[in-house]
Amino acid sequence: MPHPITVLIAPDSYGGALDSVDVARAIAAGWARIRPTDTIDLRPMADGGEGTLAALAAALADAAERRTVETTDALGRPVAADWLLLDDGRGAFVEMAAASGLAHLDPGERTPETARRASTRGTGDLVRAALDAGVQRITIGLGGSATTDGGSGLLRALGVRYLAKDGRDLAEGGGSLADVATIDASGLDPRLSDVKLVVASDVTNPLCGTRGAAATYGPQKGADPATVAELDAALGAYGRAIEAATGRLVADLPGAGAAGGTTAGLLGFTKATVRPGVEVVADLVGLAGALDAADLVITGEGRADEQTLQGKTAIGVATLARPRNTPVALLCGGLGPGAEALDAAMALTVVQPIVDRPMDLADAMADTERLLQAAAGRLARTIGIGMELARP
Repeated sequence: MPHPITVLIAPDSYGGALDSVDVARAIAAGWARIRPTDTIDLRPMADGGEGTLAALAAALADAAERRTVETTDALGRPVAADWLLLDDGRGAFVEMAAASGLAHLDPGERTPETARRASTRGTGDLVRAALDAGVQRITIGLGGSATTDGGSGLLRALGVRYLAKDGRDLAEGGGSLADVATIDASGLDPRLSDVKLVVASDVTNPLCGTRGAAATYGPQKGADPATVAELDAALGAYGRAIEAATGRLVADLPGAGAAGGTTAGLLGFTKATVRPGVEVVADLVGLAGALDAADLVITGEGRADEQTLQGKTAIGVATLARPRNTPVALLCGGLGPGAEALDAAMALTVVQPIVDRPMDLADAMADTERLLQAAAGRLARTIGIGMELARP
């Protein structure tokens, strides 16, 4: 009988194919077929963006309570969105994409007009629900938003007003921020000052300019070149209005452009701090403790390339494993340009593509679950051979 080991499975999603929860389950199923006596610990991971809520709910199981809020999507339409109550009611996780996500919009709805008026108000409703529950910490996972409103909708839901020169309240959305003259934060929910607010984001873009929120992410949300320029100018006015209201220079801060500038708004009017998404998720799922008990770690992502080293989930997991000398295997959908840098950096013990025959991307994505199970089985056999050879 093989000597049993403890295997920690902590993958990211395979974008467009399987979320991280299903990736982890597929790897576990493939491994257990070959080595059924091993202990398997599933800790699906994410980077703070879309899919993080599902990963946390699965990894924390009974320690995470889903709560549902009837709110609005980015276009103001009714939508039911979940958030998580954590740590025996002391913490909360809010995923921006749950209410204000691009996935709520059909492709045909992603137009210049939509880009101008899309609002983060629904996410603000989720934050207010967490405050109503009496939590001490709120983590907001950014990513996958349909908005370019600088987080103004989120803050409106919490009591901030955006006023034109004539004193009228501006309409929802980033386009109207071009006319902002005054930001009145006197009605901002006072409970925010007593809550630790963490923004989980890996984005480093500033609020405005060629790398700003509108230029970088606006086109995928429906903005044409003219609308990108309009939104960029509006966010510039917004940044100046924040400075006038609070004295805080947020526009040029790295990451201020995340989620259509939502980070800029949060940094302007709250005591929020920004942390890399992988680190935040690792803390929430207790990855460090799980690594202490693991003999082997298996992570995963859809494509391994030079970008993997730039703070993606697989490297985040490997970085935590390195001080413990725990081997880390990455099962990936395929290898891209610069993948050899992973070997040069010695970040991962082994990088193994899961495809087992020539196939195009569409076929591979449709067959991802089987491919993951088969690849995990091959890895289990390989580990078993290594253990046999290592015996005295």
